[in-house]
Amino acid sequence: MFKKFEKEDITGSQQLKSSVQKGIRSKLVEQFNGLDAHIEEILPKKENFRLIKGKDHLEFIAAPNGEMLFVKHRDYPYFPTLQLLHKYPFLLPHQQVDKGAIKFVLNGSNIMCPGLTSPGAKMTDGIEKGALVAIMAEGKQHALAIGCMTMSSDEIKKVNAGIGVDNVHYLNDGLWKLPPQA
Repeated sequence: MFKKFEKEDITGSQQLKSSVQKGIRSKLVEQFNGLDAHIEEILPKKENFRLIKGKDHLEFIAAPNGEMLFVKHRDYPYFPTLQLLHKYPFLLPHQQVDKGAIKFVLNGSNIMCPGLTSPGAKMTDGIEKGALVAIMAEGKQHALAIGCMTMSSDEIKKVNAGIGVDNVHYLNDGLWKLPPQA
């Protein structure tokens, strides 16, 4: 989604009313387990965050300093950027790929089922189709991508073929490289 994303792909920005900000905060707390304890650190009530619009039906929530925090696409609910996920790794359930899959994930490839079921890979059980997940790598501490499950974790184990997770945002893609939006 962000392979060729650049600053020119941002079409506008708007300051949100406090009532709209409150609604977005509550939606985020509802969507992400454990966020309620940290929402004040991420999106303080006393500071206004902005909604930034981009091409291809993208919306970004940016902190007052311009740092992108959350992204929304019409096909997905809000999801954190990798920078935010590195600070708060509990926001998304983790799926781990083996060492052989790392270079492909970092090129923007989707995650194939064998990369999630092979030795060195670990899957979190009970993840449903359509859930957003953090893609971890064998032997690495931080997430290297964020993806959307195309099958449930049980189906991936059963089928073990095809695409298991759509790669939505990965290290060094256009969103990762995007400077803060002042």
